[in-house]
Amino acid sequence: MSTFSDKFAVLASDVWPWRRVGITASTITEATVTLAVATLVIICFTWWAKKLVIKTKPPLPPGPPGLPIIGNLPFIKPDFLQYVTKQSQIYGPIIKLHMGSKIYIVISSPSIAKEILRDHDATFANRDTPASAVNGSFGGLDIVWRPNGPELYKLRKLVVREIMCNKGLDACYELRRREIRQMVKYIYGKIESSINLSEQIFLTTLSVTISTLWGGSLNGEEAERGVEFKERIEEFVGLIGAPNVSDIFPVLRPFDLQGIESKSKKRLSWFYEFLESVIQQRTTVGEGEREDQSKDFLQQLLELSQRGDAKASLSMQELKALLLDMIVGGTDTTFTTMEWAMTELLRHPDKLKRAVDELDAVVGDQAVVEETHLPRLLYLEAVVKETFRIHPPAPLLLPHMAGETTVVAGYTIPKHANVFFNVWAIQRDPELWENPLRFEPERFMEESEKRNHLGNSFHLFPFGSGRRICVGIPLAERLVMHILATLVHSFEWELPNGEKPDIKDKLALVLSKEEPLVVVPIPRLSNSQRYQ
Repeated sequence: MSTFSDKFAVLASDVWPWRRVGITASTITEATVTLAVATLVIICFTWWAKKLVIKTKPPLPPGPPGLPIIGNLPFIKPDFLQYVTKQSQIYGPIIKLHMGSKIYIVISSPSIAKEILRDHDATFANRDTPASAVNGSFGGLDIVWRPNGPELYKLRKLVVREIMCNKGLDACYELRRREIRQMVKYIYGKIESSINLSEQIFLTTLSVTISTLWGGSLNGEEAERGVEFKERIEEFVGLIGAPNVSDIFPVLRPFDLQGIESKSKKRLSWFYEFLESVIQQRTTVGEGEREDQSKDFLQQLLELSQRGDAKASLSMQELKALLLDMIVGGTDTTFTTMEWAMTELLRHPDKLKRAVDELDAVVGDQAVVEETHLPRLLYLEAVVKETFRIHPPAPLLLPHMAGETTVVAGYTIPKHANVFFNVWAIQRDPELWENPLRFEPERFMEESEKRNHLGNSFHLFPFGSGRRICVGIPLAERLVMHILATLVHSFEWELPNGEKPDIKDKLALVLSKEEPLVVVPIPRLSNSQRYQ
């Protein structure tokens, strides 16, 4: 009985003259077996290669275990800043948290921050806009939440080069000076009685900001409007900083389960109605100002919007979103810095005396503080830098979002992950700073400690760095230095019951004092005319 292979060989010879070309049945069998073995080897190699790639792919950063679906949400106690700082001490300078469907990456190392914000700046230059802020930016038209790209670059370029430049800031100096002198006059009327200095600093900062933006004032009959502004700004900032299930589970955003989005809409409608009335009044009445008169920001912004050049103009929606950025961002963070600076000076009388002595030497007893004095106030500048270091207004900055999956410091950061930078922890790290918990402005008076706080040093970057660095730094620096110098130069300050002010803080979006600073002002200038 013939085998199957013999029959196959006979059949094959009838159909095609295989033997004539020297191909036998055994040759065909060998080729078949060889092909099968090769296929099996390829399949095995491919499987092994895939396993090897998966095995060698950098892992996600380490982090605390969480619960299914909700992740680490139940464990954020007492607040997010303290929680992530503690977890970083346990798991390292780059950690991962699961917050519902979102992945949060927290950086507590200057070298890793530098790798992200300098080496991978473009990749991490986007934002994950919270539901409470979407309406406030007209869907992302402002500087804070706008997606990275040509339009963001255009807007930042216009603001930095034409509004925040020395020429633009000098143009509205008299408006700022007017409000600061009004503050001095108000405090002088309250001498030897307790005042809430925190509230006064906030209202002055807000008044200076509004005066700078459109030449308005919150003095006199408008003082009540200032209190209303304060309340609404605090409410809006609180809504942005509040944990929102719509942000953690975006699929639930249409339902607005906590009502945060509807509340923010109400707050923002008030702001925009007010801004629209200001803009309408300005465009209807017209300026009619001479070239040598102060130009407020709104006048400069309207000139930009009327250029007609798409590469160097602003739409009306961009203009309103930008004004809101300046009001909310500029007022809250600037006020917080001054509040902390005054608190620390009052807690350290020797530091306060050195600042007073410098002001007496530079300004004198018969003059008032002007912006021209500020470059010579080196110790006061060191006080401000030390305040930025130990009390950064935005301790985690605003989160950056990964535009694509990226390997950083040997770990994989997934696409769309939110990246936070714990500048609060970095700027208090004992490996980077000597006596980090002590308020020591002198550290910035030494050449070795003159770290730049404008985003070039990742030991000290309270305003962020890279493409998303705060555009309002020049104005904020002038305001903080001018108002702080005026308060220290014009008055002595006593504390009720002789107690030191506390340094307990609270975190919304901004890290502010838990209790307001209450003090008693005493005039220290011999000429009473300097208080008018």
